[in-house]
Amino acid sequence: MIDRLVRIMARLRDPKTGCEWDSVQTFETIAPYTIEEAYEVADAIERADMADLKDELGDLLLQVVFHSRMAEEAGLFDLGDVATAISDKMERRHPHIFGDRAEGGHHLWEEIKAEERAAKRGDAAAGALDGVALGLPALLRAEKLQKRAARTGFDWPDASGARAKIVEELAEVDTATTDADRTEEIGDLLFAVVNWARKLAIDPEAALRAANTKFERRFRDMERRAGDGFAGLSLDEKEMLWSAAKQAE
Repeated sequence: MIDRLVRIMARLRDPKTGCEWDSVQTFETIAPYTIEEAYEVADAIERADMADLKDELGDLLLQVVFHSRMAEEAGLFDLGDVATAISDKMERRHPHIFGDRAEGGHHLWEEIKAEERAAKRGDAAAGALDGVALGLPALLRAEKLQKRAARTGFDWPDASGARAKIVEELAEVDTATTDADRTEEIGDLLFAVVNWARKLAIDPEAALRAANTKFERRFRDMERRAGDGFAGLSLDEKEMLWSAAKQAE
């Protein structure tokens, strides 16, 4: 089945007889679609829509095939190399299953990842934050940076310290006097909220997605209740509709 998809992509990328859109794409132009497809997979899972999940996983797989085809055209690697690399990595990171190590677990996975990062840099003293991708969504990257720092002991002992930091950052937002300062302090505040969520064992990205979904659902209910005149209502009237939508849940 995968061979068929590989052949389809090769034909689409043909510079003479292929698709006029697919054939001119680059790694940079395709990257945003790759990120979008990953989020659509997460959305299908959150909605427990298995039929949609099948479709979205296919779209995500297409992204892997697309990038691999472009790399093959450039003489870099192909889809087989990608599959081989991840297979080697999974076996390497599970020596207790595929090797001769007696013990395993998440701590071993992290140790092996750290060794791999150091090997890539050719530096046994690679930094704890190395390898946290710049292209990650900001909330997710903040959480990963904090987790990496926590492994070195740079962390609040409990959630109360992280919560107190939010109060401190809120005060600094209030006292900021320029747009640049407010932007910086809001960033610090968001970073602190992510840290608190981490200490409470809450996925901040998933929590915000759920909040977005809830807001969208309630707002649509408000519009339905008000009809065509929704935009012309006063703020107090809209607040009443919001309360009604909230109570209906």
